[in-house]
Amino acid sequence: MNLIRIFDRAKVFIGVLVSGDALRVRTMRGGAWLGMGSIAEQAVRFARNMLLARILAPGAFGTMAIVISSASLVDMLTDVGVRAAIIQNPRGSETAYLNASWWIGLGRSIFSYSIIFAMAPWIAHFYDRPELSGLLRVALLSVLFNGAMSPRSALAQREMKLGRWAAITNGGGICGVILTVALSFYMRNVWALAIGYSGENAFRLLLSYVLCPGLPLRHFDRNSARELLMFSRGIFGLAPLNLIISRADIFVLGRLYPLAALGLYTMAVALVTTPSIFCTNMLGQTLMPALSTIQEDAHRLNRVLLEVTSWLLLIGMPAAVFIFLSAPSLLRLAYGARYIAAAGPLSVASVVVFLTVLNSVPTIVLFAKGYPALHRHSVVVSAVAMLVVVYPACRILGPVGGQVAALLATSFGYLIQLILLRSVTGLNLFRYGAALVLPTLGSVAMLIIVLGGRRLGLVVRPSTDIAFCAASCLIPFALCAAVRLRSSNRAHILYASKATESAAAR
Repeated sequence: MNLIRIFDRAKVFIGVLVSGDALRVRTMRGGAWLGMGSIAEQAVRFARNMLLARILAPGAFGTMAIVISSASLVDMLTDVGVRAAIIQNPRGSETAYLNASWWIGLGRSIFSYSIIFAMAPWIAHFYDRPELSGLLRVALLSVLFNGAMSPRSALAQREMKLGRWAAITNGGGICGVILTVALSFYMRNVWALAIGYSGENAFRLLLSYVLCPGLPLRHFDRNSARELLMFSRGIFGLAPLNLIISRADIFVLGRLYPLAALGLYTMAVALVTTPSIFCTNMLGQTLMPALSTIQEDAHRLNRVLLEVTSWLLLIGMPAAVFIFLSAPSLLRLAYGARYIAAAGPLSVASVVVFLTVLNSVPTIVLFAKGYPALHRHSVVVSAVAMLVVVYPACRILGPVGGQVAALLATSFGYLIQLILLRSVTGLNLFRYGAALVLPTLGSVAMLIIVLGGRRLGLVVRPSTDIAFCAASCLIPFALCAAVRLRSSNRAHILYASKATESAAAR
């Protein structure tokens, strides 16, 4: 019976999509292209990591983590939001505007690379790693390649031809991964990672001119440039703050501990951060357009927020507990025995990622309501907490301290954002907290099953441990999902009846 109901609801949902307006259909189709492209790229990256973990020393990944983090810091500090401006501005498709944006983007890339080139010896001296200087200068050629992409490539996003954009971004990423793997077999050192990293954007540059042809003109329209720079002021600050939250641990650990330890840490955390980025991106691409259409209806916003959060809790909490319990086995199976040393950071990172995905929903609601400044407040709180806590945590707790600091920073930002959201939509925090009850009970049941099974000696190998933890996760999840579906159906029926009564009263 439940399967029939689910099938009927799926038919209705698909019917709405098919019969909906052109914008909705294009949005869903574009989201599907982006989703498929992202899944393909991340799958290839995961396979690359599994392979390279057995070819390269952990220190190579630690060195590359410092290279990418240092470059990201400079790159984000000079970000002017060229691509976002093209998508947002009504004149974005005009040749003069595209041309001005290309020259500004290229100039910004040259400026960023010049800073990186000049700072490279200083960064190498700071970490006492002379090889960092050359690696930074080679790997961050990617900044120049990114700035020189076809001026018309942003139109693929603006016009919602997202299949073409996925081919450029994800296709370039996959080509770069293949190049990295090929070079690793030949070079067997960190230079393969550095060249492959810059190669990703080199392939994107090439694909952008193949799929979105159009050379920039020499003419530079000052009015268009002025509009673009005015837009960039509104988004300034968020990227560097988010970078502090996500990369401060790398800077500190790279200074305090050997690069091999940093490499183990980076690869372990990557197991969960990659799915997190995918989930938050997909939530943003699907929820943002929908919530923007009902931004004036606070009751409906809160209802959607609670519904989505309930399902994220129901799916995410058992998944986080699964990773927390099976971290050593996952690392051994994915990367090899030497990576088991990073089980602690992976366990804590699973909780950090879980909170990050949960926090993305209130963030989307604030943006849909037109209050990005309130989100900035929560990001500032998280960044300050990270800066205060990360060094002592890493110093006292070792590499796991990096994720402990991230957990504290994420938790503070999450709580602040919920309080701010309450002032905007009138969110009932008690009802929000009540959504925790069901997944918490399921996760506790999972803990009892797994720990009891280990106590009885039922698990002897990593593969068996992972399978046992996964089964222990699925059973409570299935029971909780059935309860949640029933309560959700009752809530939808009640809401529909109230809406009908309200319409009849009018």
